[in-house]
Amino acid sequence: MSNRAYFGAILAVALLVAAPVFAQSTGNTRPPAAIEAFAGHAGFADDALIEHSVFGASARVYATPRIAFGPELVYMKGPRSDRDLFLTGNLTFDLLSPRQGRPPRVSPFLVAGGGFFRHTDRFGTASFSNVEGAFTGGGGARVWITDRAYAVADFRIGWELHYRITGGVGISLAR
Repeated sequence: MSNRAYFGAILAVALLVAAPVFAQSTGNTRPPAAIEAFAGHAGFADDALIEHSVFGASARVYATPRIAFGPELVYMKGPRSDRDLFLTGNLTFDLLSPRQGRPPRVSPFLVAGGGFFRHTDRFGTASFSNVEGAFTGGGGARVWITDRAYAVADFRIGWELHYRITGGVGISLAR
C-alpha cells in the first residue's frame, strides 16, 4: 500500500471512530467526550534500549459512566531515520465513578488498546517499512484544572516490546 493510501485509510478510520465524539449528548450521567494531546518518551527493548520521542492525540467517548472508547494516533521519532506510527482503538476504565455528574478532581484510569503499528527506517540507501498489529496497556491519571480542562499522565507497555511515558492536556467537549 502506498504512503498516501495508508495515511488516507488512517484518517478515514480516525474520522469514522471519532464522529460520535461530536454527536454525543451530555444529558445523562456519562461524562462528556474528550480530546487529548500528549508528548513523552518511549524505549524499545533491543540489544540496548532504543530511545524515542513520543507525540500523539486521542479522543474518548463514554459508553458508561466509567468505560470509554476512542481512537489514538501516536508518532514516535527514534534515532536517525527510525520512525513509528501507531493507530489504535483504546478502551479506558476510570477507577473512580463520577460524583453528581462530575469526575473526581484526580481520576486514575486503566487503558488497553489494539490496532496497527508502522515502522519505517533507512538502511544505507534503502528505506524499509512494515505494518503489523499492535497493542498497548497501562494506566495513568487525569487531574482536572478547570471544569473543562485537565492534565493527563500515563505509563504503558506495548507491542514491539516498548514502554512509554507521556503527559499532556485534555479538553472535555461538554457544552
